[in-house]
Amino acid sequence: MQIRAVEKNQKICAVVSGKGKAIKGVGSALDVLMSAKYEAKTENVVIGKRLVADGFFSLARAFPEKFCRNTSIMTTIPNYTSKPLKDFIYESNKGKNVFFTSTEEAIDILTR
Repeated sequence: MQIRAVEKNQKICAVVSGKGKAIKGVGSALDVLMSAKYEAKTENVVIGKRLVADGFFSLARAFPEKFCRNTSIMTTIPNYTSKPLKDFIYESNKGKNVFFTSTEEAIDILTR
């Protein structure tokens, strides 16, 4: 896992990338978030979809409730057809903490 700090508009985003599935559940997601916050010294975190195990999205509803109150996370997601997951993504994208989008768009949103 690599964490790269990106500065834009005098704000910093931590862009997390790498090979392998670093996020397999809520615990590993928290580890990634805390590592990104510590290394880049920011609460704005962009997570690439390659790091997220497919099964994690079945736990997606627990994700913002547990530890995303002050963290913005962006990731693109695989093509899922589940109506509950689509509804969750729609509602998340209307909020302020968790967004599902492309990496470049994520950086733009987080550095406004």
